Amino acid sequence: MKNNVEIIQINISGEDKPGMTSSLTEILARYDAFILDIGQANIHQSLTLGILFRTTADKSGNIMKELLFKASELGVMIRFTPIAESEYEHWVGLQGKNRYIITLLGRQVTAGHIAEVTRSVAEHGLNIDAIRRLTGRMPLHTEDRAAKACIELSVRGSLSDADKSAMQEQFMNLSNHGLDVSFQKDDIYRRSRRLICFDMDSTLIETEVIDELAERAGVGDEVRAITASAMRGEIDFRESFARRVALLKGLDVSVMEEIARSLPITEGLERMMTILKRVGYKTAILSGGFTYFGNYLRQKYGFDYVYANELEVEEGHLTGRFTGEVVDGRRKAELLRLLCQFEGINLAQAVAVGDGANDLPMLSIAGLGIAFHAKPKVKATARQSISTIGLDGILYFLGLKDSRIE
Repeated sequence: MKNNVEIIQINISGEDKPGMTSSLTEILARYDAFILDIGQANIHQSLTLGILFRTTADKSGNIMKELLFKASELGVMIRFTPIAESEYEHWVGLQGKNRYIITLLGRQVTAGHIAEVTRSVAEHGLNIDAIRRLTGRMPLHTEDRAAKACIELSVRGSLSDADKSAMQEQFMNLSNHGLDVSFQKDDIYRRSRRLICFDMDSTLIETEVIDELAERAGVGDEVRAITASAMRGEIDFRESFARRVALLKGLDVSVMEEIARSLPITEGLERMMTILKRVGYKTAILSGGFTYFGNYLRQKYGFDYVYANELEVEEGHLTGRFTGEVVDGRRKAELLRLLCQFEGINLAQAVAVGDGANDLPMLSIAGLGIAFHAKPKVKATARQSISTIGLDGILYFLGLKDSRIE
């Protein structure tokens, strides 16, 4: 840079008014000032605008004088800060640093929650570049508030693998205090998710269908005990599945329709599916449950794919056997890979959501794996989790904002 070049940062704050940015940048344009950076934020009716520009010493005085008059005319405060060339070059050099998105999600996000997360950010040497609210504007009265709140932080800096793991663990532990925190690298794949694969039982629906079938067959306690042990990862899923299905022998198939009509649907499913379809996501059910119920959800909510287990039926009754390959944890991960190939996307563009130990393989290979109201072992292993609100919380982990999707 030549010696007569100056770099100046201006910060404007005050009541937001139409045409403010236009009138200020017109002054810069008149003097051929070069804008190096610009950013604006609005809270309620207040505006904060920052502009970093380059000019020459013979023009800077007139520029600042005109900007000062214009700010007075508009009724806003303006502050001028000279920036040294070395300081600017250092700032430019930081643009290669990794960027991360931290999403705070819960029934409410308190000042304490924000303090806890931002303290961790500072302790790990990260800078916060931006903060935005993803959920709708908060009503003043508690009774009018929606039962969810979400704030997204964009942060920048370098982290070792050990630091990432430490932050992840700190954030996951906050779910014990009513807050879910997602920590994702802000790269091209995060911005271009295309496929979401869901477990069904205890994820899309608030029950294990095999337990419902077992109740009708009079073997509820036996099957529930095996189910719980399998979901905790204590016994192999294939073994547990065969043992549970065998106990259903003789059950009339009409019971399946009765159960399907009264399935307890998980909070937020309908809203989530409506929006995911609207913005072009492909959705799949990859379930260790049964195709009959997966197809029921597919017809009702519009899932694109269903892969689950097929119960064998003879003369209108279950035989206690199943046909085809068991959809266990290994098979779920395999199906996720195959769906990515079929859709022509990178595995990093896929999202997987589940609650049980048999979901861990697909959660671990997906670009975004979410443990949803999960068993302790699953939550301890997963990188992201949602434990405070319903399925539509996934929309915020994808970066979708209420004001843009409703």
